[in-house]
Order: sequence, then C-alpha cells, then structure tokens
Amino acid sequence: MSMELGEWVRDARQRTLDLVADLDDEQLMGPYLPIINPMLWEIGHVAWFQEKWVLRHVCKRKPIREDADAIWDSIAIPHTSRWDLPLPSRDATIAYICDVRDHVIEALQGDTCSERLSYFVRYTTFHEDMHNEAFTYTRQTLGYPPPEFSGAAGLQTPIPQTPPIAGDAEVPGGTFFLGAARDEPFVFDNEKWAYPVEIEPFAIGRAPVTQADYLVFVEDSGYHRAEFWTTEGWKWRESVNAEYPVYWRKDADGGWIRRHFDQWFPIDPNLPIIHVNWYEAMAYCQWAGRRLPTEAEWEFAAAMEPQSCENADASRKRRFPWGDANPSAKRVNMDWRNLGCVDVSALPESDSAFGCRQMIGNVWEWTSSEFRPYPGFVKDAYEEYSEPWFGTRKVLRGGCWTTRSRMLRNTWRNFYTPDRRDVLAGFRTCAL
Repeated sequence: MSMELGEWVRDARQRTLDLVADLDDEQLMGPYLPIINPMLWEIGHVAWFQEKWVLRHVCKRKPIREDADAIWDSIAIPHTSRWDLPLPSRDATIAYICDVRDHVIEALQGDTCSERLSYFVRYTTFHEDMHNEAFTYTRQTLGYPPPEFSGAAGLQTPIPQTPPIAGDAEVPGGTFFLGAARDEPFVFDNEKWAYPVEIEPFAIGRAPVTQADYLVFVEDSGYHRAEFWTTEGWKWRESVNAEYPVYWRKDADGGWIRRHFDQWFPIDPNLPIIHVNWYEAMAYCQWAGRRLPTEAEWEFAAAMEPQSCENADASRKRRFPWGDANPSAKRVNMDWRNLGCVDVSALPESDSAFGCRQMIGNVWEWTSSEFRPYPGFVKDAYEEYSEPWFGTRKVLRGGCWTTRSRMLRNTWRNFYTPDRRDVLAGFRTCAL
C-alpha cells in the first residue's frame, strides 16, 4: 500500500506541475476573480496542505518554510488577499512543492507507515486532485490553452461508435442505504455513514442532457421567460445578463459555437451540456416538463440492482455503476484522458444495473438536493472540509473528465453554490 500511495503522491504532484508548466508569471497570477485563485498561490497551497497534515501533523516534523502558514493557509487568508501576498517566486514555489513531495514519499518508505499516515496521505492527495480539477477550470475561465501533460494523461482514447442513447431508465424504488459503508477504505466526512432512505419509483434519463437538447431551450427564449426560473435563479440571470451558457456565442453565420479553453468549436449535439449552473439546470427542467433527481435518487440509480430491490436487500450496493471493478478507459472518461467530454452514448460498459450511462465521469451532474450532513455527522480532522458549507451549496454527483478515477465512487458528494457555472457541470433529468 505504501508503494501505491507513493506513486499517487508523485502522480498528483506531476499533474500539478504539468497544469502550470506552460504559463508565464503574469498568467500564473491572473486577474482577481471571486471564483478562482491565483495559480501561483494555489500550487503552493496544495503542497502546504500536504506538509501540514502529513509531515507536521502525523510525522511531527518542523515546517519546511517558517512563513508557510502566513502565505498558504486558505482558512486564515481571505480570498481577496491572495493576490497581494508576498508569495515566493515561481522557482521557489516549485522547489517547495517538490521538497514536500520528496519528504512525504520518504515517510511512506519508512518502517513506520501506519494506518494514520496512510489516511492523511490519501486525504492530501485527493485534496490535490480536487485542486488540479480547479486548475483546469481556471484555465478554461481565463481562456488559456489546454494543458499539455507528461505521460499518458490527455491522450485521446479511441472510443467506438455506439448507437444514440435516449429515453428513461425505470427505477423501482425501495429502501436503500444512502452514503458510504463502514468497510470503505477511505471516505470523506460528508459521506458518513450510510443510513436507510425510502425511494419512490422514478424514471431517470439514461444519459445526461446534451448540447442539442439544451440548444432547443436556448432558442425557445428559455433565458427570457421568467416562468421557467426560480425566483433566485431569475435574479441571478438578470444580475449577470445571462442569455445562453457562459462559453457559448453565435458566429458570423448565426450558428452556435462554444469555447473550449482558447479555441472555438461548433456546438456538438451529442456531447453533454457543460458549464451550466444549478439555476440553469432547474430552468431547463421546468421548460422541459422534467425535474432534477435528488441525490438519493441519483445514488440509487447508480448503485442498486433490481434483485436487491426485489429481495429487500437494502444494504447491497455497487461501488460503481457497473459493479465493483475499478474504473478503466472502457468505462469512464476521467483523468484528463480525452481533454474534454465524449459523446453521451459512448462507453456502454459504464451502464448501471438500470441502464444509466456515464454516471461516473464525463460531466458532473447537478442534483436538486441541498448539501446537508447525514445523520450522526462527525467532522474529520480537517474540520473545514464540509461543515462550513452545509445549507449553502447544492450537491453534484458523478465526476467529470478531469476528475481522478482513484478518488470517486457512487457515494462521493461534490458541492457548489447554485450560481457557479465555471465548474465542469451538467445534469440529467427525471420524469415528473
């Protein structure tokens, strides 16, 4: 296990380095925006978080830099101040993050690789994985070129043509246990612990909503008809003057195009809609006579099997939609493998027991649910991971093309405020 964790540490740090390698010093700082961090600060923060919890908290070592807490502590340093900090130079920052990596790997190779050490190495690696996803959408937000990766990341994976997938999967409902089981090797505090939930029968889209689907809503004046929007959603739409998805526009010929990093492409009808927020997803559903799934419905459709429902075996759940085998390229579009989304009908081997495709990977999926603690919630050591955000975020499920496959499973919960459309999120719908 320590060897695998060491490879994860190396891999995550290399991904961080790759995601900023081509950017100049001005791009590494970027403009002030409330939805992103200066990337020079953020790469240091990622390593500082790992040093704090692994090297200082578990291994009881002295800080590598005496000024680290004053520079990179995200809880203590307001977001607005991060552009004005006396940050180390690019070279000094990279030297620091490499030092932290090397010390963590050294600790894993020692004779005292305890369960506690392994836990915090996992935690801080997954934290870095999440920030690497954030680096990706920061590059998209700022119109930077797509990153170039060392190794196999970003390589196009040949994906066989498959027939279009449409319609709903019929899900029988029943009692099941929402959340993570106690035998899971690692979970975050907001997944703990599985508890019984009763689900009514429902029908959920076999695939996410596509760009073609969403275009019909846009061209039917969906952004100009208040009857489709929640009160807060309409206020948001008016405040930013939203008339279509944030990275869409019309070209000189009147056709629709979308920006992917620094390049413009025609709308691809078979790709999932992406970069829409919760308000936009809810408005589309109202227009279409549909609704978003609750997170419990989403997890039920992803994890349960018909025979478990019939036999009232509420505790039997799949770890992934297709079963318990780890994610692979034939099942998921993750790990930056294709540097973007793939056709919603692709990867039939990803199907859940009810026939829902790509519930893991490709695009994050908004649910209707507010981010709340499960019964008996107890904070993990990193107390600020979940609790400060309860009641202010909406839950997303499933991961996207940049999410690390080592991190996800059916119970994993993501959460953002309902106005965020910079994140790599789309949605699938349910019948009313």
